[in-house]
Amino acid sequence: MSRTLITVLAVFLWCGVSQAGESTAQGSLPYDRFEESSVCADCHTLLSTQYNHSLMAQSFTHAWDEKEYFELAVPHAEKFAKVEGIKAGCNGCHAPLAYLAGDIPPQHPEAGTRANEGVSCDICHSITGFDGEIPFNFNYVMEPGETKQGTRPGRESDHHEIAVNDFLKSAEFCGICHNEQDPFGMWVKATHLEWREGPYGKAGIVCQQCHMPAADGALVEDGDMVPGARQHTFAGVHFPQMTTGAVQILLYPREESVSRGGTVVLDATVMNTKAGHMIPTGSAEERVVWMDVEAIDSAGNHWHLAVDRKGFAGEDWTIADPGALAYQDIAEIQDLQDFEGLSRDGAVPAGDRIFRMPYLDPQGRMTIAQWNTASFGPDYRLPPLKGVNESYTWKLPTGVAPGRVEVTATVYMTRVVSSVADFMGLPEGEKEPMPMGTAQAVFTVN
Repeated sequence: MSRTLITVLAVFLWCGVSQAGESTAQGSLPYDRFEESSVCADCHTLLSTQYNHSLMAQSFTHAWDEKEYFELAVPHAEKFAKVEGIKAGCNGCHAPLAYLAGDIPPQHPEAGTRANEGVSCDICHSITGFDGEIPFNFNYVMEPGETKQGTRPGRESDHHEIAVNDFLKSAEFCGICHNEQDPFGMWVKATHLEWREGPYGKAGIVCQQCHMPAADGALVEDGDMVPGARQHTFAGVHFPQMTTGAVQILLYPREESVSRGGTVVLDATVMNTKAGHMIPTGSAEERVVWMDVEAIDSAGNHWHLAVDRKGFAGEDWTIADPGALAYQDIAEIQDLQDFEGLSRDGAVPAGDRIFRMPYLDPQGRMTIAQWNTASFGPDYRLPPLKGVNESYTWKLPTGVAPGRVEVTATVYMTRVVSSVADFMGLPEGEKEPMPMGTAQAVFTVN
């Protein structure tokens, strides 16, 4: 499902501030209205440990988020009126305590302010609902105080009151920050909307069932065992356990035996079998998902196979090209001279199929700055529980040895385009290819 085809009833447009009314507007709630997460950890020890390993706790301090905000978003907001709202608006989800306190822009993480708490415990457990018909752009309704929002009736605490609120069980709760409309009106994050229109949404399988798995355990230190307690892991793309096996590949040759100098065609059906949304989703402009196909002949020679073209409009965006440049708007953001752009596809081998939806700036160039997205290229991502067919026509080179040829197809993901990761000085892990699925096929060369 293309984001450009999503039908929505939203009556609010992105303006860089919450749409939830005065009670959750920028600067409406000082820091001291919210409990520090360290206080919650005194009792909720295990859940707090899980949460501390998640990107929810690191949404402001994570290296890419910090650089993207301070080195791209803030300078861009200060130069161009069209996007000036992002200086505050990014924090509505990435540093909500700072946003609500009016601490804009927050100091860098090294300053140790409460912005570093990211999406803190008390932020989520103070949300009572959202304003409007669609959750997006941090349109939360917030009621901080002595009463914390929870989902289990009959629970008591010596530290706070508990209000049972089934909204925290809903996918819409997650959609508040996992749907985003940018200043150009483009849905640059639409994970909840993708889920809603897909098979998981229609089946009622909500976000929490995968990202906060239910497991019997205690909610508090030395507490009683609770059946199906939601684990606060918030596991996503930064957890290899979530990406491994997310994609299934069925690979087979049309011919079992091929003469030397002949041609073999291999077919691959690629399916997103694990995620209830598109792969990639969320900040899809920075993810790279691609399929690499390699053959090894009986002599141990390696051969790389390029995908067959299908001929659809904009297909060039989806086939890796080492000479293609993109992200030229970085020059405008950072006042760079003689900057021609960065490698569009990073280290993806030439001819590999890329499952992506290009984010295009007002000049039609591919951008890494989601807030600068004025249009999209073709949506060639992997929908949940739906196959995508690819074919590989290989005219055997004269150097291919006779005998058994083993072909391996692997789908990889990097969290950030490797060229952008290098340019921005990100940790190696952000550009490390993570295998999401693999398959093998065999044929014989006579």
